[in-house]
Amino acid sequence: MYAAVDLGSNSFRLHIGRFDGDAMKIIKSAREPLRLGAGLDDNGNLTPAAIQGAIAVLLRFSQILNQYSLDAVRVVATNTMRVAKNASQFLPELESAIGYPIEIISGEEEGRLIYMGVAKVLANPAENRLVIDIGGGSTEVILGRGQEILKVGSFSVGTVKQSLSFFPDGHMTKKSFEASILSARSHFEDAAPPYQSSHWTQVYGSSGSIRTIAEVISSNKIGDGTVNLKNLEVLKELCINEGQIHLLELSGIKPERIAMLVGGLAILIGVMQELNIAEIQTIEAGLRMGVIWDLHLRATQHDRREQAVQNVSSAFRVDSQRARLVAELAHIMFTQLKPNSEVFTPQLIWAAHLHEVGLVVSQTGYHKHGAYLVEYADMQGFTTREQRNMSKLILSQKGNLRKVQELLTDTDFAKAVLALRLAILFMHTRLELTQADVRVRMKNKIELEIKGAWLTQHPTLSYWLEKEREAWSEINMDFVLRVTP
Repeated sequence: MYAAVDLGSNSFRLHIGRFDGDAMKIIKSAREPLRLGAGLDDNGNLTPAAIQGAIAVLLRFSQILNQYSLDAVRVVATNTMRVAKNASQFLPELESAIGYPIEIISGEEEGRLIYMGVAKVLANPAENRLVIDIGGGSTEVILGRGQEILKVGSFSVGTVKQSLSFFPDGHMTKKSFEASILSARSHFEDAAPPYQSSHWTQVYGSSGSIRTIAEVISSNKIGDGTVNLKNLEVLKELCINEGQIHLLELSGIKPERIAMLVGGLAILIGVMQELNIAEIQTIEAGLRMGVIWDLHLRATQHDRREQAVQNVSSAFRVDSQRARLVAELAHIMFTQLKPNSEVFTPQLIWAAHLHEVGLVVSQTGYHKHGAYLVEYADMQGFTTREQRNMSKLILSQKGNLRKVQELLTDTDFAKAVLALRLAILFMHTRLELTQADVRVRMKNKIELEIKGAWLTQHPTLSYWLEKEREAWSEINMDFVLRVTP
């Protein structure tokens, strides 16, 4: 069983699912309408009240998760956590409340996960489709064909800000709706061409906002009950005629959700006008379903991150043979170092494959350029934390270790750094090593055992090992070389 927790700008949601051999069956769901996006102050910080509200919800979610025997849990946070300036300060409190790491995912990764969730429940593998998800803080637009994602756009317009900005105090007028729709269109205008109707045959709406609008249209018998521009205009006129959100009575929606419906309605009209969409079909799938499927794929050796590493490697023209050799050697030595957990194993291997990406910028300081590229590249499937760890490993591959000294207090990270540095050192000397050829240990000191013949056959090896000893000595770690016959 897998669990997905979505910390959205409008609500926090939870799904627990089980793969039954053909499909993912959701066995438990929970939703809390927190309105986190409304908790941002004028300085872009989440207020103490908003943070405490989030902690309370996550404590309740933790109780639900603890009732199940779960193979994997993934907690993702979206737009509000992306933009909150004080996110790093309160994130540990939230992680403590839920009991799992929280990943603040990019808008592009959010879009990819949304599309994955939608594509897995649609039967037509050759369909060219557009998927739209209007969230509390952002709107994702994804073009795809079957299971393949062709293009992802994340736009910083969502129901929370749109409702608060254009319908203050719940007041709805023709002028405010027109301004809100025009504002929404402005977000999509420049990026519209790749998503125009010539590229798809069907459009799906995956968000709670679009599904709620569809339910309101159907329940209130507006037009033919479909989500098209004509029916959306009728719904808009109903809102304008009522004038006040608290007076608006609509079937198919709880009163407390009407305020967000108005902002979502304006965004939906805007995106449909800008992308020339006549009608949208709603679907009961999205981000949480995508997260659950991603967990299942990782468990069955279909990890999207492997492809992302290959894509970056290809884009920056990395020498694949050298990269593969470093990855193999680093894995051998990291295994010998006996880390306390396997958390850094895949990150070390991926960092090894990408350790030379910085060469595309410059031969000088390529480890610094590579660290920057890997940390900020759009790499599907990766969390911000994973990319930062890989970036720091790449940064530490050569030169002094003072630049990552504070991170070396984590013994497993220190072992990963040592494994990568030694792997690169041995790769440069063109030594063909197996697991039996080298012995390395790291506790209170580093002990490296090599064959004496190597020092004779590869004269530069002594020089590089002495430089390595000096680098570790600078941070008060002894590096002892033992030479065997």
